[in-house]
Amino acid sequence: MNDSKVLLQTIVALSHEFGTPDYIQGGGGNSSCKCADTLWIKPSGTTLAGLTTAILVAMDRARLSRLYSVPTPPDAAAREELVKNMMAEAVKPETPGRASVEAPLHDSFSAAFVVHTHPPLVNALTCSRECSRQAARLFPEAMWVPYVDPGYTLCMRVRGMIAEFRARRGREPDLILLENHGIFVAADTADDVRRIYASVMDRLQAAYRTAGIPTALRMGAPAPAAEVSRTEALIRRAFGEDAAAVVCGGIFAVAEGPLTPDHLVYSKAYPFGGPLTENAAAEFKALRGYAPRVILTEAGVFAIGPSEKTATLAMDLAQDGALVFQLSEAFGGIQYLGDEARSFIENWEVEAYRMKQLK
Repeated sequence: MNDSKVLLQTIVALSHEFGTPDYIQGGGGNSSCKCADTLWIKPSGTTLAGLTTAILVAMDRARLSRLYSVPTPPDAAAREELVKNMMAEAVKPETPGRASVEAPLHDSFSAAFVVHTHPPLVNALTCSRECSRQAARLFPEAMWVPYVDPGYTLCMRVRGMIAEFRARRGREPDLILLENHGIFVAADTADDVRRIYASVMDRLQAAYRTAGIPTALRMGAPAPAAEVSRTEALIRRAFGEDAAAVVCGGIFAVAEGPLTPDHLVYSKAYPFGGPLTENAAAEFKALRGYAPRVILTEAGVFAIGPSEKTATLAMDLAQDGALVFQLSEAFGGIQYLGDEARSFIENWEVEAYRMKQLK
């Protein structure tokens, strides 16, 4: 077996291990492996759990590196279009596909394996009011990254920070925590990736125990089935084709603002909490520019969408966000994304592409 086959089999195994709901939801997160001239990375819109060696996208690292010095337009849409096209040019012809937008960031590590996830236990820290101070206290070995728009902008910021970290500490970071985003772990062996993740999760579990906050989502007693059915009918009537699929998730405290890019993509920035009428639904759409994915009612939390898959993912992310909200109390409470960051993600072509993969 040649070295590249070993690399690919190893990153697929790691992707399956960290592609569970404890670490990611939907098509979130990404993983990669590399040698001197090639980076293999998860395709955009696919899941870590479903990754196979056959669908990994191989990228020419020399071509990819052109991104790091190219002059980019000041307009965000024009910049992202340029970056998308340059990344496509770096994809090797034997593996046609669209690489994860964070491929340049993965390429910025020298380590052979990189696994990026969004665990709720981690994001309760990264989405908290005391995030940077508490991250420095709990993870002094880590590199902390204040919030940056995902994609090319994040890549270039992190590349510079890695260089500064290396100059200051004599080594690259193997653990990076990103504000309102997630975690990167980079190492040359699979065992080291596992060890670093285990250490992170152990320290966070201890922090929540100390704070007296359960790491399972608090759920209220379920509403009677008749009330749930009645509420579903009202939702379908109010939201029409936007509620082709309706999922009830029980009673829990929903995060009422945007948390991370993945929460924005799958469950939208804001839940709907008004009367279940056509007028109220139309007013929400006029205000936000889209139909809600998550609906708060006295019978519980519901998720809607044009398909069962879309609605189910919206509920998964609503519950994930609720757990982030719950756990963030250990670190001073929740910190939502600002309007500028939210707007960038809502209008980003990359995320529109990811949503298309759900259909």
